[in-house]
Amino acid sequence: MAYASALHCRECGNEYPIAPIHVCEWCFGPLEITYDYDAIKSAISREKIKDGPLTMWRYADLLPVSSENAVDIGTGMTPLLRADNLGRELGIDNLWIKNDAVNPTYSFKDRVVSIAATKALEFGFDTLACASTGNLAGAVAAHGAKANMRTLVFIPSDLERGKVIGAAIYGPTVVAVDGNYDDVNRLCSELADANESWAFVNINMRPYYSEGSKTLGYEVVEQLDWEAPDHAVVPIASGSLFTKIWKGMNEFASLGLIDDVRTKMHGAQADGCSPVAQAFADEQLHVKPIVPDTIAKSLAIGNPADAYYTLKITQEAEGSTVGSTPDPEIVEGIKMLAQTEGIFTETAGGVVISNLKKLAEAGRFQKGESVVAFITGNGLKTIEAVQHLANPVSIGTTVSSFEEAVPADAERGQQVGSRAASS
Repeated sequence: MAYASALHCRECGNEYPIAPIHVCEWCFGPLEITYDYDAIKSAISREKIKDGPLTMWRYADLLPVSSENAVDIGTGMTPLLRADNLGRELGIDNLWIKNDAVNPTYSFKDRVVSIAATKALEFGFDTLACASTGNLAGAVAAHGAKANMRTLVFIPSDLERGKVIGAAIYGPTVVAVDGNYDDVNRLCSELADANESWAFVNINMRPYYSEGSKTLGYEVVEQLDWEAPDHAVVPIASGSLFTKIWKGMNEFASLGLIDDVRTKMHGAQADGCSPVAQAFADEQLHVKPIVPDTIAKSLAIGNPADAYYTLKITQEAEGSTVGSTPDPEIVEGIKMLAQTEGIFTETAGGVVISNLKKLAEAGRFQKGESVVAFITGNGLKTIEAVQHLANPVSIGTTVSSFEEAVPADAERGQQVGSRAASS
């Protein structure tokens, strides 16, 4: 059963019934799920979770939908990998990579859409839709196909080709809007108001949708043997992922499943879209909207909806930070993770690894402290960012042509150039 009992405004506290709404009619604040935590506490246990499915639905008691008819394509329980090679390079002795790039559509967005699609069916919607910077489009398209719903995905017209194809293969209507994500989101908000049978996962379904990100926090805690990490490095787009990972870990603590959470939360943005990082540097709780200009298109939200709540968490969790990194260092972060741990991440992951490196150089991590870097998407989605690295060595069909082109003492990964050798 679902233990969600109501919606409440995060600003004024007004309560609303469970319904497909996302904004308070009194103060226009965002709505959040209210749970019956007393009932959850009597029902949940570590043992029950361990006996659950090897997906995000093992945490069904803490989700705002019924799991009986879940739109489930196998999302969750992704690897938490000990990153010793990268750790040695950065001087971090207890580093972990939470690799959510191996979800069914190769990003963490499968978590949020599984919840939103399930709730959309509960409400009786016939159309599943979204405004997307890319990864969400693929997740909505896949879950819409699984749920047998009409599906519409709205994207900026300059989106990476891999993400467009990764959504189109599932058969949705793909609508490319001549504008950035904030323009797309404004259009979709108007369409959501005008079409009552459409479930926009990140607009009118947002209170339910965003709860799916909590499962990343739950999984990391469980995978660390029921302990919250000392540090978490999380990419920031809207800020929802950052806030929900924090919420998930603290829900486990409030339910007595783990000790108190003392995690330092570190947000990561690209320089070309860093309104939250700038507000953090200015010691402000409200961001100044910007026009994004970065290769990290999945993080390119110039007016992030959950920025205020992200910045509040950095105040609550002492020692937390929000930083940013330039595009060339994003590419270096992608390369570093691939060449040390064998994980190919998209540009958002490059942002995380680059910021992780800066935090390590600044001495933010003490010896023995556990550090978890959240990798949220697969590198094949953003090959444009690294296509210049594809420089194969051309040879003929003889051993001598190989030996001439590739010296025996060449370092691993060294680019020796492209040369033609005849046989």
